[in-house]
Amino acid sequence: MINYNNKKFKPVSSSENSETTSDTIFLYKQNGNILTSTYKGGTIIEGHLIGLVNNDGTINMRYHQINSKGELMTGICSSKPEINDDGKITLHEDWQWTSGDKSKGTSVLKEI
Repeated sequence: MINYNNKKFKPVSSSENSETTSDTIFLYKQNGNILTSTYKGGTIIEGHLIGLVNNDGTINMRYHQINSKGELMTGICSSKPEINDDGKITLHEDWQWTSGDKSKGTSVLKEI
């Protein structure tokens, strides 16, 4: 199992319907297979996620955030890790809003 504890990630690409930008920073914490994160930056004032890490390092999570419009947005996400040559992690994400228009999207986050 990959240990994500104290790792920071930022988006390098995301669907147009995403609220994350390259200014959004995620700080991951992990205890056993339970993952949590706080994140903010760009159009996100404050965000949190909670998830479960599988043995292969994939993460199934739920998230909620307040955007710059003052809206509470929620969603679900599945992240698949890729270990880069430098040992850093890239996360390939498939997600869907559970609020708003309930649209789907993809994102790629890289460890910083």
